[in-house]
Amino acid sequence: MLKRQTTGSVLCTSCGVLVGVKDDRCYNCGRVNPGLWGFAPLLRSLGRDMGFVPFVIGTCVLVYILELIASGGAINTRGALSFLSPSLEASFLFGASGSVPVFQLGRWWTPLSAGWLHGGVLHILFNMMALRQLAPATAELYGPGRMVIVYTAGSVFGFFLSSFAGEYLPNILFLRGSPFTVGASAGIAGLIGAILYYGQRSGSSMTRTFATNYVLMLVVMGFFMQGVDNYAHLGGFAGGYVASRVLDPLKPERIDHIAIALACLAASMLAIIASVLHGMRILGS
Repeated sequence: MLKRQTTGSVLCTSCGVLVGVKDDRCYNCGRVNPGLWGFAPLLRSLGRDMGFVPFVIGTCVLVYILELIASGGAINTRGALSFLSPSLEASFLFGASGSVPVFQLGRWWTPLSAGWLHGGVLHILFNMMALRQLAPATAELYGPGRMVIVYTAGSVFGFFLSSFAGEYLPNILFLRGSPFTVGASAGIAGLIGAILYYGQRSGSSMTRTFATNYVLMLVVMGFFMQGVDNYAHLGGFAGGYVASRVLDPLKPERIDHIAIALACLAASMLAIIASVLHGMRILGS
């Protein structure tokens, strides 16, 4: 099951039509190397998102546990939304973004790391539930590689906007920049933006309605719930929407999209490592 297939037929990784494992191009959608050098069956066994959802959930849970361990006796146990939230020092150590890390301490890479951190048990639970619903749906529309690119673009742009607003913009109603901010919701907002663009690009009213309902939910949640980073959601949505326009969901996914997606994940992991190494020097000084 885990071996490379060298003969016979496989399903095209973009459109699902049966093609030869050594075909240079899919006759149906035009994708180059639709069998991915014989590894397409292995990747399909990971699911339509090629294992992205379990990877994100596993990594976020692991980092959250490490945050709690690093917090020691400073874990917050009060309040529903902040129950079991790591200490500010622990969140900073593992790569929290915001105006303080980015603009005051020069930790410019934290918009990549902050999406893998969470501020409480309900925070991570709700985000992972949303990810499980939206990531496979986006992968169906764009392909797994472009889905990861959109998710990363939404996360990076969302946290950068929140950090910029916290440093340079005044508070406007429920739009407030953050000195420190974490969570997967910026990337998730990027997926919503991608689904909405697909609905507009393809003319699918059902897809537009699905995305619009999610947008309205984010707006209502941001208006009534304290602690929600609305700038991160706004920036994440815009980043995902713009990335989707560039990637064009009506064109087949290419090999380089998967390569870029892997680079995005690798850069995110390196950002967490860089945060820990840099943070240990700052907190230890």
